[in-house]
Parts: sequence; structure tokens; C-alpha cells
Amino acid sequence: MSKLKKNTIKEIIAYSILILLGVIMIYPLVWMFFASFKTNEEIYGSTKLLPLAYSLKSYIEGWKGIGGTTYTRFFINTFAMVLPTTLLTVISSSVVAYGFARFRFKGKGLLFAMLLASMMLPNAVIIIPRYMLFRNINVLDSYWPFYLTAGFACYPFFIYMIVQFFRGLPMDLDESAYIDGCGTFQTFLHILLPLMKPALFSAGLFQFLWTYNDYFNSLIYINSVKKYTVSLALKLSLDAESVVQWDKVMAVSGIAVLPVVILFFICQKYFVEGIATTGLKG
Repeated sequence: MSKLKKNTIKEIIAYSILILLGVIMIYPLVWMFFASFKTNEEIYGSTKLLPLAYSLKSYIEGWKGIGGTTYTRFFINTFAMVLPTTLLTVISSSVVAYGFARFRFKGKGLLFAMLLASMMLPNAVIIIPRYMLFRNINVLDSYWPFYLTAGFACYPFFIYMIVQFFRGLPMDLDESAYIDGCGTFQTFLHILLPLMKPALFSAGLFQFLWTYNDYFNSLIYINSVKKYTVSLALKLSLDAESVVQWDKVMAVSGIAVLPVVILFFICQKYFVEGIATTGLKG
């Protein structure tokens, strides 16, 4: 058997395995989509993937929400929390990472070691001190705990990731900018920031996904149903009825997944590049 045929067979086997794994991974989403058209009785009583009939009733009824609060309000609340949090995270993390990557100052090594050590702390350890802090400054039952955490660069993973990307950018860029008359902030804003798009997109996408899907912290800091995010509303819909209307839950869950899927495909190029690269391209 020739070498070309062997390579062709290997590629066919590899792609077949990848396709099979892809089908297995995406099947829950496909099942959820078709289940949203089924009745509750059909979901419980049938193992077929396709529904007997297609109807938008579950979407219409599910969108009405709970206790007079529709999912329109829940989605508005979600984006009101997620978008500023993501933007503040990207801004604050990039500024802090710039300081660690480009400047020498007393105690830099110790501070960076403390930053890395804070990555090891589980959320269960810091949730009580954070809650007490936010209670003392009277920002509970609002989205300010998320804004403040993001604005003060309390996400060490993103700082570390951007620092690693910064270290791949040659110092010659900074020196050339200084020679041309740029200050520290101008060098960061006009020279380095445009080169950091992959890393910033990756950090922003990660933070968007984590905050959008966050249930625990939202439950801790938000008490009013009218301020609930989608993740809290979905859980509330399961607790509000003795018999769960799974068709409505599947319908709204499918809609809730759409922003994340769309965002990933739009930012996929920058996301993959930001994870894979640690310096200048080409």
C-alpha cells in the first residue's frame, strides 16, 4: 500500500472520529430544540427525536415568564449585567497586565506571585468576605458587585493570560513609540492595544460566557425577581410549579443558548488565535 493511500485512510478515520464526537456533543442541543415543540406528555412518553407536530405554543407560553415578569425583562437584566462586566474586565485586566509586563517597580515579583496565588483560591473561600464587603457598601440586590469586581481587575486568570500575550510583543515597539514622542498611555492605546485584539477577544468571550451562565453569584447578590437574570429565571420556573412544563423550559432554554452560540461563531477566529498565540504573527 502506497504512502499516499495510508495517509488518506488515516485522514478518513480521523475525520470520522471527529464527526462522531461532534454529533455526540451537539446531540443534547438538537434534542432540546426538537423537545421544545413537543407536549409535556410526549416528552415523557416518547423516545423519538422528532415531535409528532410542530407548534410555537411552548415558546409563546414560556416567554410569559413567572409572576408577571416576562423573559424580555430577564434578558434585559442579563445583558445589563453581562455587557458592562465584560467591558470592565477587558479594560481593567489589560491595564494591570500592561503594568506587570512592561514596567519594573519595587515588589513587582511579590505582587505577581500573589496574583498567581489568588488564582488557586476557590470561590467558596472568597464568597463570604465579598458578600460582607458589598453588604457594607450597600450594593446588594444590584449588579454593582459584578461591575466593581470587574472594574478593579479581580479576575487574575485574564490578567495572567494578557501578560503572557504582552511578553510576546517585542520591547522595540515601545522604544520606537517613545522615540516618536508617545507617552506611556499613548504607547499602550495606539501601539500595543491594536496588536492585542486576539487576547482581548478571548478574555471578553470567556468573561461573557462565565457571567452569562453564572447562577451561583447571581443568586447570592440578587434578591428581587424583577432583577433576575435568565439563569435564575430558568431555575425559578422549575421551582414555581409542582409539575414542570418541560416544553416551556426547553423553548426558553433554547433561546437562552442562542446569544452564546452566535457570539462564539462571530468571535471564533479571534478566540482561537488568542488562545494559540503568544506573540506577533507573521
